[in-house]
Amino acid sequence: MMASIRKTYAALRPDTLVMLWLGIWWCANLLEAGFTELANDEAYYHLFAERLAWGYFDHPPVTALLVWLGERLFGGELGVRFFFTLLQPLYLWVLWRLVRPAGAQRRDATLYVMICAATLMLQLYGFIAVPDGPLLFSAALFLWSFRNFAERRRGAWIWMGAAMALMAYSKYHGALVVLFALAANPRLLRRPGLYASGAVAALLLIPHLVWQYEHDWASFVYHLSSRNATFRVNYVTEFLANMLVVFNPFFVPLYVQAWRKTRVASRGALWRTLKLLPVAFIGFFLLSSLRGYVQPQWVIVAAFGLIALLFDYARRHPRTRRYVMRAGAVTLALMALVRLVMIFNPLGIRFEVFDNRESYGAIAAEAGGRPVVFRHGYAVAAKYIFYTGGEAYCQPNIRYRTHQWQFRDDDDRFTGREVLVECPTPTEADTTGRIRTLRMANGRSFSWFVDPAFHPVRRVSIAIDGLPGRVSAGDTLHLALRVENPYPYAVEVGDSVQLSMLWKHGRFRVEEFVLPQRLTLQAAGATACDVRFVVPQQLAGERFDVGFALRREGYTNWYNGKALPVEVAAAR
Repeated sequence: MMASIRKTYAALRPDTLVMLWLGIWWCANLLEAGFTELANDEAYYHLFAERLAWGYFDHPPVTALLVWLGERLFGGELGVRFFFTLLQPLYLWVLWRLVRPAGAQRRDATLYVMICAATLMLQLYGFIAVPDGPLLFSAALFLWSFRNFAERRRGAWIWMGAAMALMAYSKYHGALVVLFALAANPRLLRRPGLYASGAVAALLLIPHLVWQYEHDWASFVYHLSSRNATFRVNYVTEFLANMLVVFNPFFVPLYVQAWRKTRVASRGALWRTLKLLPVAFIGFFLLSSLRGYVQPQWVIVAAFGLIALLFDYARRHPRTRRYVMRAGAVTLALMALVRLVMIFNPLGIRFEVFDNRESYGAIAAEAGGRPVVFRHGYAVAAKYIFYTGGEAYCQPNIRYRTHQWQFRDDDDRFTGREVLVECPTPTEADTTGRIRTLRMANGRSFSWFVDPAFHPVRRVSIAIDGLPGRVSAGDTLHLALRVENPYPYAVEVGDSVQLSMLWKHGRFRVEEFVLPQRLTLQAAGATACDVRFVVPQQLAGERFDVGFALRREGYTNWYNGKALPVEVAAAR
């Protein structure tokens, strides 16, 4: 029987061989998807899928749709991830067809699959439910249609427009793929079909743009400004270190050599694009690391260019090919061990894909059917719901970030009920007996107090009049506030609920000033009040987003209403 299998295998053509090995890889991903617990972000996207929409706070809708479809077929982790496992063999097959040499041999097929499988980032993003899988799939379709468009094939501009829209619906980084493709092929800017293709993409994106308009362009504001932070050297060094690891450190010198030695000027628009993608993506996000933390998977589309160039170079250099096959085999052996650890965790590692059922089950046992209001773990709250089926909400936190929870009404449904509210773990013994702390199986602590009658104030709106765009330290601001209370109950401001003024700079600096105002916000009513505030010296020399919030001890808060930009000069 083994002889028959070997004979059949030896007779396979290159394309069939690629399909076979991608199929085997898919089966491995399917097992991993079903037996590995969810990462934090996956639970967050599962939350998206509970309510399908044309957009979400920090992501476009394709990820949520794929999760929703998978959960119609399967339960648990496999349902969340199923369609993401299907995308990887599809986009790697498309890439193979794009870079496949005219006289491809079986050894070319095995080389291609080995390079792909030994690319560490693709190993992880082949089964987890995150937007990078849909981005890679849609980017592969774009490259296919872009090649056809450059070669003036009939109707290619329509398919290219559809692929651009699909990239945008998958992840906003898809815009960079288009920009870099055109940067590599500027002559295509003269083609009228390019602009017709853009019109197709814009037409298909109308539902998403309408959603953004109705939600104050939340996603664009978040990605373009709210993620910014002050410069930190470790952001840059960590990004560079990640780049050495995620594409396989065994291959990094070969990537550089292949990029240097491969000439693409006469090989068409596709190869010019593939050569530019790695340096463009890595360069772009290296610059981005100067103003904030850059996650390594943001450059994942660069993998297409690296794989194509290394494949093209190694197949023409036997010595390099032997090294790639051997180093790739070592990488795959190591990855097999990592995959087993992710399922069984024999080393007792404490990480977000381990001990979720036990950890969140312990919180649910303490809650006893009561809702849980989490402090700032937007993904943790989603994971609590996934693994326990309990009710939860996550408060937007001015000292961290806001998120999709702000568009949900879960906290409204808890009104008047007894809830558990997550709070910071006391640094000293709690003498009031109000705060309790639980040590979870994942090594983390969960501290909480009980609010016997929860009444949210998150949706109270505070509009500001009279705030100038530029002030100086020492200035006295006289502001008129209009406060609207949408809730069917009155809110008393002054004791347990306080009015505070928030000055936020970047992601991490927040200055909060509690004000002495006392007022009653009538149910479903509006109230006006005047505020006097002296700009302190500690704010000088920075630009802030300034707004007001209702503050309650033990709870986190965000702006109640829109923040306004204010630049603070030094004292006159």
